[in-house]
Amino acid sequence: MTTEPGWPAKINDPAVRSRLTRVLGLLYRLEDLLIAALLTATMGLALFQIILRNVMGTGIVWGDVLVRILVLWIGMAGAMAATREGKHISIDLLTRFLTPGLRRVANSLTALFAAVICLAAAYFSLQFVLSEYAAGDLVFGRIPFWVCESVLPLAFSIIGLRYGTQFLIHVAFPPGEAS
Repeated sequence: MTTEPGWPAKINDPAVRSRLTRVLGLLYRLEDLLIAALLTATMGLALFQIILRNVMGTGIVWGDVLVRILVLWIGMAGAMAATREGKHISIDLLTRFLTPGLRRVANSLTALFAAVICLAAAYFSLQFVLSEYAAGDLVFGRIPFWVCESVLPLAFSIIGLRYGTQFLIHVAFPPGEAS
């Protein structure tokens, strides 16, 4: 891979920014669509289970397990979206008393710390999923546990990369220049 002198300046090229914005916009819409589909499926299945139990005196045997799995997927997808939009949980008590320069340093270190923790969680959750794969246990039907749990390393990786990107933006661009 070759890099030309001044490569980072190409990020400010309007054509590059426009393409990047379109690609990211598409990915963000797909994420939002996934969250909406998962939420709709969860609500629909839970409602169907309630109706079956109250009207028919029965239910889908694997329905409750699937609802729990869907809740896990919704939670992880929601965490990815919250990180994407900068609406994740944060404790902002000290930073409001810092100067803009120190606030930038604090935000940079917080993003770096969060990236490291999330990437470590991705690694360990991948190890967990691989152990589930090796065990070969099935959650219901022919669906193995590892498939249902695979959202963990994927989501933690994406969240970690987003925090890593936030760290790089804080470090590389002065305030107001990164937008």
